[in-house]
Amino acid sequence: MTTLNPAVPNSHPDSKPDSQPKAHRELQPRRTARQILLSYFYWTYSRGSLHYDVMVTLILLFIFISPQIPGWSFGDKPSSTAGLAHPIQVVGNGGRGLIITVQASDVTVPAGATESAVRKILRKAIEPVTGDAVVVERWETVADAQGDLAWRVWAYR
Repeated sequence: MTTLNPAVPNSHPDSKPDSQPKAHRELQPRRTARQILLSYFYWTYSRGSLHYDVMVTLILLFIFISPQIPGWSFGDKPSSTAGLAHPIQVVGNGGRGLIITVQASDVTVPAGATESAVRKILRKAIEPVTGDAVVVERWETVADAQGDLAWRVWAYR
């Protein structure tokens, strides 16, 4: 049981005693903005303090708001291809890369397309399997086991 001491001001159990006399607190220099920023950088504040809450709030704001800011794209958008109707066959090319077979019905190449346009379209078609760091070396059209047309693409990373 706690008792109140009428001789001591602020002796109530819920009151917080001053750790330093008022005159001593006034003589302490204010912290500079540089010191505050360094303490934020080195994360020197304890949990539950005002500065700790400010740091956590800033981190959460960055996480949730930065994807919405134009120009802050980190290239982590999903692939534009919704999905191919047929499976893609990938076979190793003896250590020189990959041979990828894609159904012709999954790839739309306009008639009279240039070689660079075909290369770009085929690269985009095989990207869900190979990733975006792939170079299309060459290609040809072939018939698969069911007689359907397919693109056979030689690529490497």
